[in-house]
Amino acid sequence: MTALREAALTQAAPLPRPSSEMMRPERLAALQPSRLSVTRALVNKLVRERWDISVERFDVDETASGTVVYSIKAPRQEFSFIAFSRPPSRKARTGRIIGQSWDMMGTLNEGPATEADIRSAREELPKLYRGRATPNALVWCRSNRSMRVFDQTLAALAEGRQPSIDELAQVCYLMRNTGLDGNGTFGTRPFPSLGPDHALGRPLEAQLLTAYLMREYSCDLVEHLARLASPKAVPLDPAIRRYLGVGNGSALGLIFFIHKHPQLISSFIAAREQAIAIARGLPLEKGDLRIGTLLALVRRAITFRRQDRMVYETFASSAEVADDLEKVAAALAELHETGLVDGRRAVYPLDALAERFEKALQPESFETYLSLLIELVPDEADALLPSIGGPDEVNVSPAERVGSLSALIQKQYRWALDIDMSGPDAYKYVWYKSEAAEEPRRGAREEVPEALDLGLDICGGVQSLLADLGREAPDLSVARFLVKYPAHRYLVARIQTLRDLPYHTPMANINAEDFIPIHLVRLMNVGIHGIDKTRDFLRRNLRGVLYHGAPTPAEIRAGRAEFWAYPAEPR
Repeated sequence: MTALREAALTQAAPLPRPSSEMMRPERLAALQPSRLSVTRALVNKLVRERWDISVERFDVDETASGTVVYSIKAPRQEFSFIAFSRPPSRKARTGRIIGQSWDMMGTLNEGPATEADIRSAREELPKLYRGRATPNALVWCRSNRSMRVFDQTLAALAEGRQPSIDELAQVCYLMRNTGLDGNGTFGTRPFPSLGPDHALGRPLEAQLLTAYLMREYSCDLVEHLARLASPKAVPLDPAIRRYLGVGNGSALGLIFFIHKHPQLISSFIAAREQAIAIARGLPLEKGDLRIGTLLALVRRAITFRRQDRMVYETFASSAEVADDLEKVAAALAELHETGLVDGRRAVYPLDALAERFEKALQPESFETYLSLLIELVPDEADALLPSIGGPDEVNVSPAERVGSLSALIQKQYRWALDIDMSGPDAYKYVWYKSEAAEEPRRGAREEVPEALDLGLDICGGVQSLLADLGREAPDLSVARFLVKYPAHRYLVARIQTLRDLPYHTPMANINAEDFIPIHLVRLMNVGIHGIDKTRDFLRRNLRGVLYHGAPTPAEIRAGRAEFWAYPAEPR
């Protein structure tokens, strides 16, 4: 046993970062896609299990009107994706839920597609909120073309040539997701009823498999239309097809999702932090192949960032991240060659580097390093995936005493108690649903004085609850307390249910003027969903790319297991 490995037996291994650090909105916004992000974990599962995704029917005419059916076969279960293609129209065209015109509407169903399923979907999907899904429907979806890029790609393929990479790289997709609805919406099957043994039983898998199918549909559609337009048409080069993802836009509704699913949020961050801690605790020495693996991944991320054409308003530019990652690469090269960190031997060198990078790099760059560390412990990370999830319900523990609950609040919600809720800016904004658009909005309270505030006021609620608890005897039961103060029931249930979870609630007053909504939207889109190239608009909306570089169905069927994220532009 080497001296370094002997030292590892006595020196404490790195631990997950504390909630006081992780649950700050600016830190949550910096989290980067990782092996545990839903899209990446899902694709890894599809490849490992060799799912068979194939086209069963592609009846679309030269105007782009028709019906498409995909078969999706998992090892022990079968699904179908039924899609209806429409000629693109600029009338009533929007990515918002008030839209009335989409280039594709579809449904992901359990079981093979029957004529009855197809007929029902054709009738019900266009009704949207007035429509009703069949009992085997999991997700309803909608998407629109990126008109310029789709048309350029179609023209190129019809002429017998590949589309311009420079043009494709401007957006990196042919179609954009404009809606993924499930879990009971429109009568779709509720996800809790699926159970852990279901092929899509983990959180968000059904929605994000549907997004993958959107990506495949967009590529199949452009190739099909090119063939109808010209006898000399060619298919997309496989490298280009792999490079293309599906576009995605998200806004304020994801903040409601975070507050409604605290156990899911906590379990995801806990799994990610545990995997990172395991990787940071690897006792690596000079020449270790895992250092070379990590260095290759970092260099891949550098190329990806250097080629990124997106413009970022609120967050670090890709050029800045690439510059930071060059410093990471240099440090890893030194570690691989000499076994040293800053000229010294470290028991846990990746942890020592992390401590240095946290102080020296942009948050996004540092979190990229941490996300890539997880690739060094794939088995340990994948073993954490079943822990991600949790019920939405919160329940009161009626026998607990007021004194115990008060102590819990003072210990775990000190951050909320320390925020001044008496100042003029504490309730500057209100969260409400637009009557016209049926969408979540955040507006100045003085501009919508009649609005019902739909936001979760953790800070004000905790302060009010603690004040009322202080008016009662410490040995009073929570049950009797709530008889007297019923308005606190939900918050008491939430606090009691989440008491043992470290990462359940972002530490912020979401009604304050200085709260930046895009921070929490980015947590969902980037860290949890695994979306790349997320650029923000007005610090409220995000647009990005799902499945950027993901394997094709043929590669999934063949079990082609390789790291696919951070794709380079195909040349």
